Amino acid sequence: MNYQNELSGKIALVSGGTKGAGKAIAERLLQAGATVIITARNAPENKNSNLHFIPSDLSKAKGTQKVINEVMSTYGRLDILVNNLGSSTTPAGGFSALSDEDWETTLQANLLAPVRLDRGFLPQMIDRKSGVIIHIASIQGKLPLYDSTLPYAAAKAGLRNYSKSLSNEVSPKGVRVLTVSPGWINTGASKDWLAEIARNANSTVEEAQQGVMDALGGIPYGRPAEPEEVAELVGFLVSPRAGYLSGTEYVIDGGTVPTI
Repeated sequence: MNYQNELSGKIALVSGGTKGAGKAIAERLLQAGATVIITARNAPENKNSNLHFIPSDLSKAKGTQKVINEVMSTYGRLDILVNNLGSSTTPAGGFSALSDEDWETTLQANLLAPVRLDRGFLPQMIDRKSGVIIHIASIQGKLPLYDSTLPYAAAKAGLRNYSKSLSNEVSPKGVRVLTVSPGWINTGASKDWLAEIARNANSTVEEAQQGVMDALGGIPYGRPAEPEEVAELVGFLVSPRAGYLSGTEYVIDGGTVPTI
């Protein structure tokens, strides 16, 4: 099989595809021959003319509908949907520091945005008895950090459960649904965050990274994942090589999460 061209003729959408793991996933699918659409609120810093960018705020229902309408009017179908969008901007301090708005904003972006995109694109996948949906969740769905990312962890736990339930419904209709749950990913935002921790603690970035890994309970592999490593897993899962895989969660965390 020609891995460099195995997605030729496929139309793929990656939400949150302008930076971090989403950018790496989009580039990986493009490399495999797919026509790739990316969407986010802000345009990518380094534009790739081979990627069709749709600006949209997916935390709003009208934002998801805009993307669905543009993809279907331009391409007529979607073969691969990677629900990668995810964010956590809530304050630290545990449950008492969180307002209704904190909860609602986080749930909209991390849970309801994928639900709406799935609902918009699934009918044509079912009609053709072909399609792949990937939900990018998080190990925080199992290992929540209550002090800083409680709503995010709850949303990702809900996404894991929803993804499995959706798979049970649509796999018999020809659509594969899978979940990928990364641990800590070494994105640009993560590097900036480590630099800030180091400055505040008057320590080195290496010491800051070790402190974060210790807070997670340790990463046996000794480092966070690179975005390209997550993208490689997604690239395999959406490919014909993974044609019998559906309904499963794949954890990519360097060994952080204990087997349960």
